[in-house]
Amino acid sequence: MIAIGLEGSANKLGVGIISHPSPGKPAKVLSNIRHTFVTPPGEGFLPKDTAKHHRTWVVRLVKQAMVEAGVSINDIDCICYTKGPGMGAPLQSVAVAARMLSLLWQKELVGVNHCVGHIEMGREITGAQNPVVLYVSGGNTQVIAYAEQRYRIFGEALDIAVGNCLDRFARTLEISNDPAPGYNIEQLAKKGKVLLDLPYAVKGMDCSFSGILASIDILAGDLKANPDQRDPLTGEVITTADLCFSLQETVYAMLVEITERAMAHVGSNQVLIVGGVGCNERLQEMMGIMAKDRGGSVFGMDERFAIDNGIMIAHAGLEAYKTGFTTPLEESTCTQRFRTDEVFVRWRD
Repeated sequence: MIAIGLEGSANKLGVGIISHPSPGKPAKVLSNIRHTFVTPPGEGFLPKDTAKHHRTWVVRLVKQAMVEAGVSINDIDCICYTKGPGMGAPLQSVAVAARMLSLLWQKELVGVNHCVGHIEMGREITGAQNPVVLYVSGGNTQVIAYAEQRYRIFGEALDIAVGNCLDRFARTLEISNDPAPGYNIEQLAKKGKVLLDLPYAVKGMDCSFSGILASIDILAGDLKANPDQRDPLTGEVITTADLCFSLQETVYAMLVEITERAMAHVGSNQVLIVGGVGCNERLQEMMGIMAKDRGGSVFGMDERFAIDNGIMIAHAGLEAYKTGFTTPLEESTCTQRFRTDEVFVRWRD
């Protein structure tokens, strides 16, 4: 069976085509194309502008994906799209495109939960069996484990997501948004060596990132006013790279802590990191150290599958479609709020 997936919950528009051969065999990625709406340094992306970007690019990406996959309309079994969560206007643009293809091609629609798409793609690509999932992106931060055909949320961000924290600090520093603000923070952090004191906000299984962002923004303002500022403990000159390094070390330590607590709770020795922030090498390294101490392992992905993409929507949608699930045209809406644990995961035992 073959499905096409459309993803556009934020500033990345993705179209992917996947094939599920006979049961027991791995899925085949036939095409996985993405186009990103990039704003100038110091600016975020507005919903209306992002939606316009998606409307402009969606048809050509669908055509390109079909050519790259070497499939025809007759080969497609269903059209999968991101139902939510995400930004309202971009989600609507993709939902309209999916409906248009459904009517034009006479194919069934399948609305997909964005978060479940990340998890299912992660499981397929890495081979992780029943891991604790750390889902980290610009819009979501959740620690998840599977039980009784639901992805149960054990802990999450109480305010802004970790990716949003990193992206907004990139705006404060006015660094490039190309290819992604979080990626550019990561590259700067590799040059940092002074660890500055920042709030550490873990509350049980949950995290809070807004206070950390406020604190690091103040430090960035102080550094801009006084570039010769030195660390009182080491005497080293504080740089922008040190700010990025300190932010990463602090927020990732928090994520490792709540993930380890979830592993202990469910008795798992596997961690699967999904979402755009999940391809950060330092986060993977820190999680790996923790998992090794517990005799476990970490599964991660590179930017092809960690960052929002159409293939994850196609894969999760096709899994649901094979169980008989479809989304009627009159119900093919989208929603900004769609909890991971609302989805009945019929395709898993």
